[in-house]
Amino acid sequence: MYPAYVVEPIRKETVEMGLRELRTPEEVEAALEALKSEGTTALFLINSVCGCSAASARPAIAFAMRHSRRPNYFYSVFAGVDKEATARLREYLAPHPPSSPSMALWKGAQLVHFIPRHEIEGRSPQSIAEVLKQLFDAHC
Repeated sequence: MYPAYVVEPIRKETVEMGLRELRTPEEVEAALEALKSEGTTALFLINSVCGCSAASARPAIAFAMRHSRRPNYFYSVFAGVDKEATARLREYLAPHPPSSPSMALWKGAQLVHFIPRHEIEGRSPQSIAEVLKQLFDAHC
């Protein structure tokens, strides 16, 4: 488990960006069930303490959130911290292997796109945000 002085600033940044944290498997289930019944869209961030999450993933989402078309909801689970919530979300990401950070776009009950760590690591936040904006235009 990571110490609070590492985890809490990341949690604060994530929430201040506008992502809702899902800390339990039940919260993950409720979010996914709501998407099914509402037919809405959501972007999920599988957050982590690694450098590529801080340098690329979270800033990319912050840039993409400014786009005119965007998902109805933005969620985050914290890999390595909220392990059960992350494991539950990963069940729905199959056949994609566990990857953090990563991002998943849902439309209703369907996972429409998954961005694994290897497509985040080493890329600029702006280039990842462009991919997200194209996905938002296509699905939101």
